Amino acid sequence: MDPRIEKLSKLLVEYSCRVQKGENVLIEYDGENCKDLVRQLIKDVYRNGGSPYVNISDSAVSREILLECEQKQLSFMREYRMKQMEGMQAYIAVRGSDNSSELADVPADRMALYNRELLPVLDKRVNDTKWVILRYPNPSMAQLAGTSTEAFADFFFRVCTMDYAKMNKAMDPLKELMDATDKVRIKGPGTDLEFSIKGMNAVKCGGECNIPDGEVYTAPVKDSVNGVISYNTPSEERGFTYENIVFEIKDGKIVKATSNNDEKINALLDTDEGARYFGEFALGVNPFVLEPMKDTLFDEKISGSFHLTPGASYEDAFNGNKSAVHWDLVMIQRQEYGGGEIWFDDVLIRKDGLFMLPELEGLNPENLK
Repeated sequence: MDPRIEKLSKLLVEYSCRVQKGENVLIEYDGENCKDLVRQLIKDVYRNGGSPYVNISDSAVSREILLECEQKQLSFMREYRMKQMEGMQAYIAVRGSDNSSELADVPADRMALYNRELLPVLDKRVNDTKWVILRYPNPSMAQLAGTSTEAFADFFFRVCTMDYAKMNKAMDPLKELMDATDKVRIKGPGTDLEFSIKGMNAVKCGGECNIPDGEVYTAPVKDSVNGVISYNTPSEERGFTYENIVFEIKDGKIVKATSNNDEKINALLDTDEGARYFGEFALGVNPFVLEPMKDTLFDEKISGSFHLTPGASYEDAFNGNKSAVHWDLVMIQRQEYGGGEIWFDDVLIRKDGLFMLPELEGLNPENLK
């Protein structure tokens, strides 16, 4: 077994999910190349006294289901998946699909129906289990990143097995500051936005829920967001790559949305009422993730970035917004991407992707590597 796989598996089981004796752990994977990691995860769950269970999925097969799915069918699917999830104390998802665009031609109404019907299972997993999700390196991901498969695998294991405990500790001052902040102002190319995070809990993400990790998130007060934002990072959602996304926002609601496909983006935002409001605001700090690769689990952690997310808020930073959508859209503010500023209560806390306050400098890339 590749020692890098052994190291990653131990991190997922013992650090991210903290598996204890007697706990049930659901492992879900998509992609043949994930099997070595899945086998090691099973061994490590047993080694820590847990009981592993495995679900195998395939995006091409899922596509066939989604193309003609009906509400009655999905309601039954929700029932049996919920019964399974209710028996789990931990959840590990390993995603390595051969084609990240496999669902691109699934009609928007079918995807929306699926997401709405299965949302309670997602909520149960997020709120009531110790969970972690990761992508797994394969030629498809390497192609998205514009690298060779070998080079991408080297990058993947480097970023996924970094010292997350060190990062987690360095996040403490940022969490404290966000917990005490009322007004946020964000400025950058095509972006002038303000909102409140008063009373919203800030949550550190230091390797316990996503791998790779590296963000501190909260939520804007639902109706407080006003201004315009121009995202500079492409985003693949439901099999389609969105680019040049611009939102105009009034009293929390996205009142105008444009992109490289206005019809598709507005259909997505019309999934339900909450999809046009924001459920998350987060700052990305991973020093090894610097360039977008159209994979949310990586892109939302980019050093010097933030993401402002249309859709549902998390229970531990709940602003009242509920939706079947949770779409992490990223803006990079490092100088080579056009720069930008983030202000908390009229104090400049980050400029061109670098933290300015002494207590936050531990999160700058040179101090985390």
